Amino acid sequence: MSIPAAYTAVIIIWSTTPLAIKWSTEEVGFLFGAVSRMTLGFVCVYALTRLRGEPLRFDRVALRAYALAALGIYGAMFSTYWAAQHVPSGWISLIFGLSPLLTALLAAMLLGERALTPSRLLAQLCGVAGLAVIFARSVDVGPTAALATLVLVAATTCHALSAVLLKRQDAGLPASTLVAGGLLVALVPYYLSFWLLGGSVPDAVPAYVLGSILYLGAIATTCGFTLYYFILHRQSPTQLAMIAFVAPVSALTLGNVLNGEVIGVRVALGALLVLVALFLHEVWPAMARARGRAKPRAEPAPPGAARGEVAP
Repeated sequence: MSIPAAYTAVIIIWSTTPLAIKWSTEEVGFLFGAVSRMTLGFVCVYALTRLRGEPLRFDRVALRAYALAALGIYGAMFSTYWAAQHVPSGWISLIFGLSPLLTALLAAMLLGERALTPSRLLAQLCGVAGLAVIFARSVDVGPTAALATLVLVAATTCHALSAVLLKRQDAGLPASTLVAGGLLVALVPYYLSFWLLGGSVPDAVPAYVLGSILYLGAIATTCGFTLYYFILHRQSPTQLAMIAFVAPVSALTLGNVLNGEVIGVRVALGALLVLVALFLHEVWPAMARARGRAKPRAEPAPPGAARGEVAP
């Protein structure tokens, strides 16, 4: 698959995943929604690796890569599932939209990327301002919503850290193998959490909840994670995080249209600040590079021109 096609698919999946996560936790609890999704996801991804003849590796390098992938699969996603009970689904994608900013900071510290230009520093300030507006709105909603917003920020940081650490290691594993191994490792803390936090299997699962779990396990996990690591292997973490530029707008729209989530003036302002931050951080530098490549180069002066000679 080409990089542009993978980007497009991941954008669609990331735009629909927040609402599917919220629906998958309703009436059955976030523990059952999260564990059932990841279990189904592992089965699907492992089947994909077998079909492609890519067996799981268990050498030291591969195990380290699986653990780093599990940092995002469990650390980020488990926190997101809990928070989804207490905030609108659009907020999930909106806060995860800050991942390019967090990724750039972590990449600068851990990978030595020189990504903090003046425009990107301004982007960091806009991103913080947007997050502050969203957090102020969550405080008005209630203390649980405010806590959920902070948990989503921690989840986004965990997601960005996982990407940067995987890029630094560069284990060279196929994307599907990395996802299968990461899910296998992540299932251990998922099942422990389900047991320790008193999770239970419901007697009946509503159709829309079951459909959300099936979509998240078979599509969002299998295709989304595999394509995510496919792109990560070929791009820098900062370039990968550009996906988050489009997803917040579409996710907010879907939450409003399909789930009746009120966006409100302050959330819209926060979203605008986040998008401005992403524009300054990713789009503006890319446009500047494109203009630099398109600028015609001056023809070299013929020999002797500096002395007034004329070429034959």
